[in-house]
Amino acid sequence: AGSKLREVFDKINNLLSGKPVQTEGQTVSVTQHPQGLEFVCYKLAEKFVRHGEGEVSFHHDSAFPIAVVLSGIWELHPRVGDIFLAHLHKKCPYSVPFYPARKEGTSMEEYQRMLGYEVHDSKVEEQDHFLKRMSGMIRLYAAIVQLRWPYGNRQGAHPHSLGYGWRWLAQMLNLEPLADVTAMLLLDFLEVCGNALMKQYGIQFWKIMFFIQKSYIPRIEAVTSSGQMGCLSRLKNFVQKCLQAEEIPLPKGILTPSFWRT
Repeated sequence: AGSKLREVFDKINNLLSGKPVQTEGQTVSVTQHPQGLEFVCYKLAEKFVRHGEGEVSFHHDSAFPIAVVLSGIWELHPRVGDIFLAHLHKKCPYSVPFYPARKEGTSMEEYQRMLGYEVHDSKVEEQDHFLKRMSGMIRLYAAIVQLRWPYGNRQGAHPHSLGYGWRWLAQMLNLEPLADVTAMLLLDFLEVCGNALMKQYGIQFWKIMFFIQKSYIPRIEAVTSSGQMGCLSRLKNFVQKCLQAEEIPLPKGILTPSFWRT
C-alpha cells in the first residue's frame, strides 16, 4: 500500500537525517557514532542491491516500490545513491554496462567473480540462478531511472534520470553480445523501461528498436547455441510485437496514482 511505503520512506529518511528511530524495541541514531552515517549509507545501499538480486528476481513487480523509495532517498541523500551504484556495478557489471575481460594472471575463480557469479568453496553458482540475480538487478535499475518519489519538492533534477537509461541501452548495443546474458538483460530492460523511453525519445527510440531487430538480434544469434535460445526467442517476440503495434506496453506492477491513495 502507498501509506505503508511512505512509512518505510519516512523511517529511512529520519535515520539518515540524524533523527532517533525506533527499531526492534530500541532507539537508534546515526549520531551515536562518528562513522554512524557513513556506515548506514553503506549498509542501506547494499541492502537495496540485495533486494534487486533477491526479491525483484523472483517477484518482478516489486522493482517499482523498491525503486521509488530508493529514488526519493537518493534525491535527499546523494551519498546513498553513489554507494548504491558502486555496489550495483560490482555485483552486476552489466549494469554499467561492461563485460569484464580475463586478464593474464587472473584465476578462473577470480574471473567468474568479476563476471558477477557467486563462488563458494570453488563451486560456481548454477547458470539459471546467476541469470535470475542479474535480471533482478537490471530490472531494479530500469525502474529507478524512470521513477521519482511523489512527495519530494520536485525543484531539482531526478538524481539518476531516464537519460541514464537511454545511455545504458545505447552502450549495451555497442558491445559485442554474450550468449544468454545479453538477450535476457535487453528484454528485462525494455519490458521495465521501454514504455518510458518511448514516451521520452519517440522516433529515436523506434530507430533503436528497429536496429535491435535487424542488426543486433542476428549478432546475438551468431553467439548463441541451440540450447540457449529461450531468452533470445522471447526478446525477438517482444521487439517484433512492439514494432508491429508501434507501442511498448506499460510494465506490470507500475505504480499508478491510485496506488498512493491506498
